[in-house]
Amino acid sequence: MALKLEDLAAQGLLAPERVEQLSEVAARFSVAVTNQMADLIDPADPADPVAAQFIPDESELETAPDDRPDPIGDEHWSPLPGLVHRYPDRVLLKPVLVCPLYCRFCFRREHVGKDGMLSPRDLNRAFAYIEDHPEIWEVIVTGGDPFVLSPRRLGNLVRRLEAIGHVAVIRFHTRVPVAEPSRVSPALVAALSTGKALYIAIHANHPREVTPQMREAVARLTRAGIPVLSQSVLLRGVNDDPAILEQLFRSLVAIRVKPYYLHHPDLAPGTGHFRLPLDDGRRLVKSLRGRVSGLCQPAYVLDIPGGYGKVPIGESAASRCEQQDCWMIEDSAGGTHPYPPIPGNSGG
Repeated sequence: MALKLEDLAAQGLLAPERVEQLSEVAARFSVAVTNQMADLIDPADPADPVAAQFIPDESELETAPDDRPDPIGDEHWSPLPGLVHRYPDRVLLKPVLVCPLYCRFCFRREHVGKDGMLSPRDLNRAFAYIEDHPEIWEVIVTGGDPFVLSPRRLGNLVRRLEAIGHVAVIRFHTRVPVAEPSRVSPALVAALSTGKALYIAIHANHPREVTPQMREAVARLTRAGIPVLSQSVLLRGVNDDPAILEQLFRSLVAIRVKPYYLHHPDLAPGTGHFRLPLDDGRRLVKSLRGRVSGLCQPAYVLDIPGGYGKVPIGESAASRCEQQDCWMIEDSAGGTHPYPPIPGNSGG
């Protein structure tokens, strides 16, 4: 059962007087916290990193000058309801805009929790669009959270995508294995069975989210042969610390989850308090180089506001020398080395 403001107060996770104070936030942006995530919150810690992600705050009503209602330009690239076609070879399919819990930094926070499910008519139109565009090689099923759908609905969706010849890859984006792992039932896993390449990208931001129940949910997926990736968002007060990121990514790799993206926060309304300066993010990510295995290092990316796409923004280890045919390469300890090496020079 998802917890609302009154439930959070009843469990001691929110001061009773704050329920009324936060009612305006809840009226604008959806509020729900699963019991699994609520159990991870330390009510004695005012800076608890799990609470910061899910319990609303008055600062969400503060609009920064850079905030945008559609921060990554989905609307510009939406030919039909429930469909985003930003890149030539792949589309986003959003069959549902409901989540088991609502992240306070969500870039779709103006829509999730309000619009419900895509109508059968619009879903059919979305499938027809995919069928009519042979350049679409991958379909990314997102939302909302598609894993709130019943196994029957998920299975029907997979079968319909499986029947489109030019679709080679199906990818699901979900928070369910972390937020409500019991939903990852044998029936749900069976519904994902397909002869096509199917990947799951889960969302986790703090090592505390890698619980025994989450590990079991992921194991049910990996035992079925489904590759699992992760996406995280770099958040002030949650994971803006190299030791926390190191622990998170190592914990994920240890359960066969490959860290895929670390997102710089989008310019969603009322989320300015989560955003770090880009320079700080780049330094944090750079500090992981040489500190953790390459398996533990996601790409640090930014979705360019306005719908211009996702790009890597991490610092490069390579820079041009004064001579155009030479590069300087920085190692993980900060030393620099010419490339190609200069004969007789160690480059240290």
